[in-house]
Amino acid sequence: MRAVTVDAGILSPVRAGTPAEETTCDHAWLQAMLDAEAALVRAQASLGNVPVDAARTITRMARADHLDPREIAVLSRGAANPVVAVVQAFTALVAAEDPHAADYVHRGSTSQDIFDTALMLVAARTLDVLLADLEEVAGYLHALAGEHRGTLMAARTLALHAVPTTFGLKAAGWLVAVASATDRLRRVRDEGLVVQLGGAAGTLAGYVEYERLHREERGEASPDAYARRLTARFATETDLVAPVLPWHAHRAPVAGLAGELALVTGVLGKLAVDVQSLARTETGELAEPAAAGRGVSSAMPQKRNPALATLIRSAALQVPAYAGVLTQSMLSEDERSAGAWHAEWQPLRECLRLAGGAAHTARELVSGLVVSPERMRANLGLTGGLIVSERLAAVLASALGKAAAKEAVARASAESTATGRPLSGLLAARPEIASRFTARDLEALLDPAAYTGAARELTDRALAASRDPVRAVGRDGF
Repeated sequence: MRAVTVDAGILSPVRAGTPAEETTCDHAWLQAMLDAEAALVRAQASLGNVPVDAARTITRMARADHLDPREIAVLSRGAANPVVAVVQAFTALVAAEDPHAADYVHRGSTSQDIFDTALMLVAARTLDVLLADLEEVAGYLHALAGEHRGTLMAARTLALHAVPTTFGLKAAGWLVAVASATDRLRRVRDEGLVVQLGGAAGTLAGYVEYERLHREERGEASPDAYARRLTARFATETDLVAPVLPWHAHRAPVAGLAGELALVTGVLGKLAVDVQSLARTETGELAEPAAAGRGVSSAMPQKRNPALATLIRSAALQVPAYAGVLTQSMLSEDERSAGAWHAEWQPLRECLRLAGGAAHTARELVSGLVVSPERMRANLGLTGGLIVSERLAAVLASALGKAAAKEAVARASAESTATGRPLSGLLAARPEIASRFTARDLEALLDPAAYTGAARELTDRALAASRDPVRAVGRDGF
């Protein structure tokens, strides 16, 4: 059998080398399981039924560097989860240091308590770096929207020119979407990452029994609400949230997290698709920041491909599929699932590291995005005024009637498209229009700069709402 190497990210470059890759690697998961074990014994010690010295020893020894992740992975096949192998190996380590302390490792616990809590620890650590990148993205978008609030460009619908808009408004749209998704994800980080503590079947019987036995040895009565107090203390030790009930078979915390990660990557993916579209050779309105080796083609020396946007888009296409697996895994039978719980682990890791990779890449993209106002303005003139035909039809309606005005502009637009003749000249040749409007009037009506509607006002509204580029956006975003 050939040696197995680590997952280096060769098939997932969007997360390779990013902070989210480090927080979701096998070492990070292993450390999170050990952190959960250590936090649990500290919580038990704080309530008086584990010796403080034992808790200190267990905490000190809880280092992933002491264990072999590959060995743990292979041994995990025996129990269908990694916690059993981790507990065995960790207990042996602690026993070599202090045999008495080893008796308190995993005391009263169950695999899912440790793994689900570790999952939430990994999520918390990844969300911390992800949110930091999203805040930076929002800050750069805020600057872009303000700088280009009056920069004219063509709005496009169904891939074709529609009416004039501004690049500031487009950037403001990105900003509001990113800020809203970030705000939602921050609420998950602050309120939705919960510890797991239920024991074998959600009753905490093992924890309660060890507490009872400890008090009985000393002739003491067990305190009321021990299970609640232990859960609260465990949450404090892990910096997570205490749930109302154990959630072994109720997987909304995981599915909800995945849904928010899908939203975040979708928002970033929309930005990436816009950059790709506007970076086309024939469009040339945007370009990615240049860097050595970025965007190169193995066959065509002249190309500089939109590599950053491509990476972001690749993540945005994958995360919803992984999130779908996590939603399906909510169908968990009885008090513990045989398979649905196990199916969550890798998809959730992919959601976390793809979303984290996308956010880190988006930060790099928007921090140096190259904007070409001259090309934007030139592209506005490609249709010889057709892009403002909506305005022209509205103005002419007051003189000709709505139906007649629409028919006149439609016919002139079709002829302009077919012949390349200016729209203003074709309209000026029609007697019913020439009697009411001069050629100069028509040219003024076809000036794209005079038909951007409320673009500036909308951009300013977005900028005002996000002076703190993340916190100020409301719960509904748009």
